[in-house]
Amino acid sequence: MQKSVEYALKVQSLIGKIIDTQQPNIEAAINECYSAFRNDHDIFVFGASHAGIIAEEMFGRSGGLVLANPIFSPALMLNARPFPITSDLERLEGFGSILLRHSGIRDNDVLIIHSVSGRNAVALDMSIKAKEMNITTIAITNMDYSRQVKSRHSSHKNLYELADIVIDNCGEIGDAAVTMTPYDIKAGPTSTVAGATIINMISVGFAEKCTEDGIKPPIFVSGNMDTGTEWNSELLEEYQEHIHYL
Repeated sequence: MQKSVEYALKVQSLIGKIIDTQQPNIEAAINECYSAFRNDHDIFVFGASHAGIIAEEMFGRSGGLVLANPIFSPALMLNARPFPITSDLERLEGFGSILLRHSGIRDNDVLIIHSVSGRNAVALDMSIKAKEMNITTIAITNMDYSRQVKSRHSSHKNLYELADIVIDNCGEIGDAAVTMTPYDIKAGPTSTVAGATIINMISVGFAEKCTEDGIKPPIFVSGNMDTGTEWNSELLEEYQEHIHYL
């Protein structure tokens, strides 16, 4: 079998495992986000470096949730230069608390944190600070991976030990999935496709609850659709008090 096909089959199996094992946790996340919305609170999402791709996936795109407020830091994005600075800063204790403090998040909001290893200080700072602020935290992480690595935070905790709801991305230790012999390395990371599947399941579940309650789902329509600009403009105006990225 070609290695590229092996990778695709592993991704297919991975998504099946997420559906089979994580649906109760995903449903809990949907309920928390929807409850926050109905009680006049806000939803935020964060990830550093490649984990931040999932924050981008939830935000500002066709089919994405208008109410998802991303917490971005230019120093933690993939266009930061020199590139290794992102790794240094996501391990810097105290940085996550600063980012959270300036995000606009408030008591009783919801914070989704994506961190594959769940060990780096920036995500742990956020989770600890969020708990102090009575903010519900939803972690998307790799449980097998995280249990195998030590925390890089003075709390000695990993993310799954701090979050209120934990969703396992069901990936492999080290993230990559396809072994390359004889070098004993793996190619083909899986966390992005797993994280995107999970985050979009949350968005779709949220939209479903809206329709069940007779509420127009606050979901972006493609700006390239004839009705997209008008639809999106109406939602941005309607929910401007809950949007912190404009």
